[in-house]
Amino acid sequence: MDGDNFAGEVNAEAKGLNPGLIVLLVVGTLLSVFLVANYVLYMYAQKNLPPKKKPVSKKKLKREKLKQGVPVPGE
Repeated sequence: MDGDNFAGEVNAEAKGLNPGLIVLLVVGTLLSVFLVANYVLYMYAQKNLPPKKKPVSKKKLKREKLKQGVPVPGE
């Protein structure tokens, strides 16, 4: 009988986790997964994608062509 009483007391105390703690754990887990996934995608992109080329302005293009001696159209 003592064992049954002890089990009843444990069940009465362990009614469940605090709802605030559950929300905190879920939000924290989702945030962690999001950050880790972003880092993994960033590392993948750094290895596999070519670097971005900056657009060249028309002024610089004109100057480079003049240096090479190629006549610029329209002049």
